[in-house]
Amino acid sequence: MIAHSLRAGPATETEWLGPVPVRQWFAHPERRLEVDLGCGKGRFLLAHAARHPQTNFLGIDRMLRRIRAVDNRARRLDLDNIRLMRVEAYYAVAYLLPPGAVDTYYIFFPDPWPKARHEGHRLFNALFLDALHRTLAPGGAIHVATDHQPYFRQLVDIFARDPRFVPIAPWGPPPEEQTDFERYYISQVPIGRLGVRRA
Repeated sequence: MIAHSLRAGPATETEWLGPVPVRQWFAHPERRLEVDLGCGKGRFLLAHAARHPQTNFLGIDRMLRRIRAVDNRARRLDLDNIRLMRVEAYYAVAYLLPPGAVDTYYIFFPDPWPKARHEGHRLFNALFLDALHRTLAPGGAIHVATDHQPYFRQLVDIFARDPRFVPIAPWGPPPEEQTDFERYYISQVPIGRLGVRRA
Protein backbone atom coordinates (compact mmCIF):
# COMPACT_ATOMS: atom_id res chain seq x y z
CA MET A 1 0.00 0.00 0.00
CA ILE A 2 1.22 3.51 -0.82
CA ALA A 3 1.95 5.25 2.46
CA HIS A 4 1.69 8.87 1.36
CA SER A 5 -1.43 10.72 0.28
CA LEU A 6 -1.99 11.10 -3.46
CA ARG A 7 -3.72 14.45 -2.96
CA ALA A 8 -1.92 17.44 -4.43
CA GLY A 9 -2.64 21.04 -5.14
CA PRO A 10 -1.32 24.59 -5.06
CA ALA A 11 1.42 24.79 -2.45
CA THR A 12 1.72 28.57 -2.22
CA GLU A 13 -0.49 31.63 -2.57
CA THR A 14 1.09 32.30 -5.95
CA GLU A 15 0.27 28.79 -7.19
CA TRP A 16 -3.42 29.37 -6.39
CA LEU A 17 -3.30 31.86 -9.23
CA GLY A 18 -1.76 29.13 -11.38
CA PRO A 19 -0.47 27.36 -13.14
CA VAL A 20 0.63 24.53 -10.85
CA PRO A 21 3.42 22.08 -11.80
CA VAL A 22 0.96 19.23 -12.22
CA ARG A 23 3.24 16.96 -14.25
CA GLN A 24 5.93 17.17 -11.57
CA TRP A 25 3.55 15.56 -9.08
CA PHE A 26 4.14 12.22 -10.81
CA ALA A 27 7.15 9.90 -10.69
CA HIS A 28 7.20 9.94 -14.51
CA PRO A 29 6.25 13.47 -15.59
CA GLU A 30 7.02 12.73 -19.25
CA ARG A 31 4.07 10.36 -19.58
CA ARG A 32 0.63 11.23 -20.94
CA LEU A 33 -1.61 13.17 -18.57
CA GLU A 34 -5.32 12.43 -18.55
CA VAL A 35 -7.79 14.32 -16.37
CA ASP A 36 -11.03 12.97 -14.88
CA LEU A 37 -12.89 16.21 -14.28
CA GLY A 38 -15.50 15.63 -11.60
CA CYS A 39 -14.15 12.21 -10.63
CA GLY A 40 -16.83 11.63 -7.99
CA LYS A 41 -16.40 8.35 -6.13
CA GLY A 42 -13.60 7.36 -8.50
CA ARG A 43 -14.92 4.15 -10.01
CA PHE A 44 -13.93 5.13 -13.55
CA LEU A 45 -10.67 6.80 -12.50
CA LEU A 46 -9.43 3.85 -10.43
CA ALA A 47 -10.32 1.19 -12.98
CA HIS A 48 -8.99 3.17 -15.95
CA ALA A 49 -5.73 4.01 -14.16
CA ALA A 50 -5.24 0.37 -13.21
CA ARG A 51 -5.73 -0.64 -16.85
CA HIS A 52 -3.29 2.01 -18.11
CA PRO A 53 -0.32 2.07 -15.70
CA GLN A 54 1.90 3.95 -18.20
CA THR A 55 -0.43 6.98 -18.16
CA ASN A 56 -0.66 9.64 -15.45
CA PHE A 57 -4.16 10.48 -14.20
CA LEU A 58 -5.39 13.54 -12.34
CA GLY A 59 -8.76 13.27 -10.62
CA ILE A 60 -10.48 16.55 -9.78
CA ASP A 61 -13.55 16.96 -7.59
CA ARG A 62 -14.83 19.73 -5.33
CA MET A 63 -16.05 17.43 -2.54
CA LEU A 64 -13.46 16.59 0.12
CA ARG A 65 -15.09 13.35 1.25
CA ARG A 66 -15.01 12.02 -2.30
CA ILE A 67 -11.35 12.96 -2.76
CA ARG A 68 -10.46 11.33 0.56
CA ALA A 69 -12.28 8.13 -0.39
CA VAL A 70 -10.60 7.92 -3.82
CA ASP A 71 -7.22 8.66 -2.21
CA ASN A 72 -7.64 5.79 0.25
CA ARG A 73 -8.72 3.35 -2.45
CA ALA A 74 -5.95 4.35 -4.87
CA ARG A 75 -3.29 3.90 -2.18
CA ARG A 76 -4.68 0.49 -1.20
CA LEU A 77 -4.51 -0.51 -4.87
CA ASP A 78 -0.94 0.89 -5.20
CA LEU A 79 -1.98 3.15 -8.08
CA ASP A 80 0.92 5.59 -8.04
CA ASN A 81 -0.12 6.95 -11.45
CA ILE A 82 -3.02 8.86 -9.83
CA ARG A 83 -2.99 12.30 -8.23
CA LEU A 84 -6.03 14.05 -6.81
CA MET A 85 -6.97 17.68 -6.47
CA ARG A 86 -9.88 19.07 -4.48
CA VAL A 87 -11.05 22.15 -6.36
CA GLU A 88 -14.00 23.32 -8.44
CA ALA A 89 -13.73 22.05 -12.03
CA TYR A 90 -13.90 25.37 -13.86
CA TYR A 91 -11.31 27.00 -11.60
CA ALA A 92 -8.92 24.07 -12.05
CA VAL A 93 -9.05 24.23 -15.84
CA ALA A 94 -9.18 28.02 -16.16
CA TYR A 95 -6.43 28.87 -13.67
CA LEU A 96 -4.48 25.91 -12.30
CA LEU A 97 -3.67 23.54 -15.17
CA PRO A 98 -0.71 24.61 -17.35
CA PRO A 99 -1.06 25.39 -21.06
CA GLY A 100 -0.85 22.31 -23.28
CA ALA A 101 -0.50 19.96 -20.31
CA VAL A 102 -3.50 17.65 -20.77
CA ASP A 103 -3.70 14.88 -23.35
CA THR A 104 -7.28 13.81 -22.58
CA TYR A 105 -10.18 15.13 -20.54
CA TYR A 106 -12.99 12.87 -19.32
CA ILE A 107 -16.04 14.86 -18.27
CA PHE A 108 -18.75 12.39 -17.35
CA PHE A 109 -22.21 13.49 -16.22
CA PRO A 110 -21.62 17.14 -15.35
CA ASP A 111 -24.47 18.73 -13.43
CA PRO A 112 -27.10 19.59 -16.10
CA TRP A 113 -28.83 22.29 -14.05
CA PRO A 114 -32.08 21.25 -15.75
CA LYS A 115 -34.23 24.23 -14.80
CA ALA A 116 -34.19 26.96 -17.44
CA ARG A 117 -33.40 29.68 -14.91
CA HIS A 118 -30.28 27.76 -13.80
CA GLU A 119 -28.74 27.09 -17.23
CA GLY A 120 -26.13 29.78 -16.59
CA HIS A 121 -24.62 27.53 -13.93
CA ARG A 122 -23.71 24.82 -16.45
CA LEU A 123 -20.02 24.04 -16.76
CA PHE A 124 -19.81 24.31 -20.54
CA ASN A 125 -19.76 27.85 -21.91
CA ALA A 126 -17.45 29.99 -24.05
CA LEU A 127 -15.00 30.69 -21.22
CA PHE A 128 -14.75 27.01 -20.29
CA LEU A 129 -14.07 26.07 -23.91
CA ASP A 130 -11.30 28.68 -23.95
CA ALA A 131 -9.78 27.04 -20.88
CA LEU A 132 -10.08 23.53 -22.33
CA HIS A 133 -8.40 24.62 -25.56
CA ARG A 134 -5.58 26.37 -23.68
CA THR A 135 -4.80 23.38 -21.46
CA LEU A 136 -5.11 20.65 -24.09
CA ALA A 137 -1.99 19.40 -25.83
CA PRO A 138 -2.11 19.64 -29.65
CA GLY A 139 -4.45 16.90 -30.81
CA GLY A 140 -5.68 16.36 -27.26
CA ALA A 141 -9.15 14.90 -26.78
CA ILE A 142 -12.25 15.58 -24.72
CA HIS A 143 -14.80 12.84 -23.95
CA VAL A 144 -18.13 13.92 -22.51
CA ALA A 145 -21.16 11.91 -21.39
CA THR A 146 -24.52 13.03 -20.05
CA ASP A 147 -27.91 11.46 -19.45
CA HIS A 148 -29.65 14.84 -19.91
CA GLN A 149 -30.61 15.06 -23.59
CA PRO A 150 -31.26 18.84 -23.76
CA TYR A 151 -27.80 19.42 -22.28
CA PHE A 152 -26.31 16.93 -24.73
CA ARG A 153 -27.86 18.77 -27.69
CA GLN A 154 -26.49 22.03 -26.32
CA LEU A 155 -23.00 20.50 -26.01
CA VAL A 156 -23.09 19.21 -29.58
CA ASP A 157 -24.03 22.70 -30.77
CA ILE A 158 -21.40 24.46 -28.64
CA PHE A 159 -18.57 22.32 -29.99
CA ALA A 160 -19.89 22.34 -33.58
CA ARG A 161 -19.71 26.14 -33.62
CA ASP A 162 -16.12 26.27 -32.32
CA PRO A 163 -13.54 25.62 -35.08
CA ARG A 164 -10.83 24.96 -32.48
CA PHE A 165 -12.33 21.51 -31.93
CA VAL A 166 -13.10 18.76 -34.42
CA PRO A 167 -15.38 15.78 -33.78
CA ILE A 168 -14.00 12.31 -33.14
CA ALA A 169 -15.75 9.02 -32.47
CA PRO A 170 -17.56 9.09 -29.13
CA TRP A 171 -15.92 6.94 -26.47
CA GLY A 172 -17.53 5.14 -23.60
CA PRO A 173 -15.93 3.08 -20.85
CA PRO A 174 -16.30 -0.69 -20.67
CA PRO A 175 -18.72 -1.90 -17.97
CA GLU A 176 -16.02 -2.34 -15.35
CA GLU A 177 -15.01 1.32 -15.75
CA GLN A 178 -18.47 2.88 -15.76
CA THR A 179 -19.16 5.46 -13.08
CA ASP A 180 -21.69 4.60 -10.38
CA PHE A 181 -23.96 7.24 -11.90
CA GLU A 182 -23.77 5.63 -15.34
CA ARG A 183 -24.36 2.13 -13.99
CA TYR A 184 -27.53 3.36 -12.31
CA TYR A 185 -28.97 5.31 -15.26
CA ILE A 186 -27.76 3.42 -18.33
CA SER A 187 -30.74 1.05 -18.36
CA GLN A 188 -33.22 3.87 -17.73
CA VAL A 189 -32.31 6.72 -20.08
CA PRO A 190 -30.17 7.12 -23.22
CA ILE A 191 -26.61 8.32 -22.59
CA GLY A 192 -25.37 11.05 -24.90
CA ARG A 193 -21.67 10.76 -25.72
CA LEU A 194 -19.50 13.33 -27.43
CA GLY A 195 -15.87 13.24 -28.49
CA VAL A 196 -13.76 16.10 -29.85
CA ARG A 197 -10.09 16.83 -30.27
CA ARG A 198 -8.13 20.05 -30.38
CA ALA A 199 -7.67 21.04 -34.01
